Amino acid sequence: MHWLFLLLAIGALALAFTTPNMGVLVASLLAALALLLAWIRGWYVQRMGDVQRDTSSMIDPAELRRLRELAEARKAAAANPGEPQP
Repeated sequence: MHWLFLLLAIGALALAFTTPNMGVLVASLLAALALLLAWIRGWYVQRMGDVQRDTSSMIDPAELRRLRELAEARKAAAANPGEPQP
């Protein structure tokens, strides 16, 4: 659907290049700019999605601290292979 905006923007630019009337020129250039911006926004939404950020995937500080402690314990266990692991 957003590709339609690009085609319309190209059409508006073609009209701007061929018209001898100053009012039509300005209107078609503004329309081409607006349609180009609509095409860019549609392309971005298709590629990245309309969602800002998924907050459900964020880790809270307590969980982050627990993961760091677990990583440190694994690193210490790997450094001392002779000791029993907890």
